[in-house]
Amino acid sequence: MQEILSELPPNSLVLDLGCDQGSFDSSAFPRCLCIRVDLEKPHGDESALFVQADAAKLPFRNAVFDAVICNHSLEHFPELEHSLSEIGRSLKPTGAFFASVPDSSSITDKFYRWLGKGGGHVNQIANVREFVAKVESQTHLRCCGVRVLLTSLSFLNCKSPTARPMRTMVELGVNFEPLLAVLTWFMRNFDRVFGTRMSLSGWLLYFGTIAKRIDEQTWGNMCVRCGSAHSSTYLLRSGVVVKWTVPRRYHCPSCGATNLFTPDNAVQGIR
Repeated sequence: MQEILSELPPNSLVLDLGCDQGSFDSSAFPRCLCIRVDLEKPHGDESALFVQADAAKLPFRNAVFDAVICNHSLEHFPELEHSLSEIGRSLKPTGAFFASVPDSSSITDKFYRWLGKGGGHVNQIANVREFVAKVESQTHLRCCGVRVLLTSLSFLNCKSPTARPMRTMVELGVNFEPLLAVLTWFMRNFDRVFGTRMSLSGWLLYFGTIAKRIDEQTWGNMCVRCGSAHSSTYLLRSGVVVKWTVPRRYHCPSCGATNLFTPDNAVQGIR
């Protein structure tokens, strides 16, 4: 979503839809006014304006938002078609829409739904082309980018700030972080060698008018604590990669957690 939010002009209005306490840190984008919308009120302090509403019946006038963000929320909407229509209605003609969705056929999503007794996923998305066509039909927005999303398994990390759906794992009080770092690294390299898709999690989807060119290359590094994705080029340039270890490690620029480094060019065949 960085590609959209960082390029918006001053005083842009952004809708963070189905976001609980927020899909992103609104203070990182001070030029935008963020309105967070969810069916239930979030717990804790709110860093942006909050409206309690149903995604299928948004209480906003037509063409008011410059961007809409749905970060792992569309799979939770019971009335998906109506919600997509509402997104299209509330966006400006020059607006942008970002959505991240899980691949319901992936090992990660199946395990997530089994562990979380469904995990709240009422929509199962297994074919990205069909889903993109549905979004385009309902929102009248053209898809301008799709990126494969690899798993971080952060929902198993008791240190994760988004571990609420997997509260049983948090209650165990065991630090799984080092094990998760090794496991995700192994899954990606297993996929690279044997052509499997164990590490695939879902997709990042971009629609509408986006000033910045969308990088559709798969990123090989997802933080096992906060879930943040970073390109290997960015990590190397930022100096957070420890080059003398085997395999190489990096410290997440977002939360500081230690992960094992995977070059992006090693994961481009994962689909």
